[in-house]
Amino acid sequence: MTRLSVNVNKIATLRNARGGNVPDVLLAARRLQDFGAHGITVHPRPDARHITYADVQALRPVVHTEFNVEGYPSADFLDLVCTVRPDQVTLVPDPPDALTSNAGWDTVAQAAALRPVVARLHDAGIRVSVFLAPDLDHIAAAADVGVDRIELYTGPYAHAHGELGAEAALPFARAAAYAHSVGLGVNAGHDLNLQNLKDFASHVPHLAEVSIGHALVADALYVGLSNAVAAYLACLRPSTP
Repeated sequence: MTRLSVNVNKIATLRNARGGNVPDVLLAARRLQDFGAHGITVHPRPDARHITYADVQALRPVVHTEFNVEGYPSADFLDLVCTVRPDQVTLVPDPPDALTSNAGWDTVAQAAALRPVVARLHDAGIRVSVFLAPDLDHIAAAADVGVDRIELYTGPYAHAHGELGAEAALPFARAAAYAHSVGLGVNAGHDLNLQNLKDFASHVPHLAEVSIGHALVADALYVGLSNAVAAYLACLRPSTP
């Protein structure tokens, strides 16, 4: 079964809107794991508009499943994750003012910059993933850089799913199969939700993990965290013949 990592950025956004510690990001992470989530994801940004570097440090002892920290590999970010040592770091090519992640790395053009970053994270004992479009040349270059996994940027899939349905997953299925063939694990994330997740998980092979935050937290406003986690886990379970 594909693993579900829940991004808690939006819980921090709600907390920061009022100040104080309500809702409590640490308590949410504990509850999410109790309810069956296989991991917790965070993406601290330089303006600290949601998850802060202090949150990342505070979450480390709380996350007993898998801790995935996403971010642009600035000097400050690399110092943070090499100190905290999460299970996985997902490198994302976001500029500092990005509203949300909206593109993958060009690992061909940026191989020289990425290679020492990957080496430093490996030296710290951290699994490394890179955010990528389903581009076979970029996947091959990611393998050459030395990463362990790719995270497929699924924004285009989510956008196309309303019109194409499961057919929208075909480029991602080809990309995942190719990544597996060159020794890379496959993660996915961005705009996955209860309407499109099952089609994606059913058609994309070798899918190790999906990272979902905005949609799951939004659904939890209506049905609660436990029911939201259960609904997303149900989408990831293989269908019974």
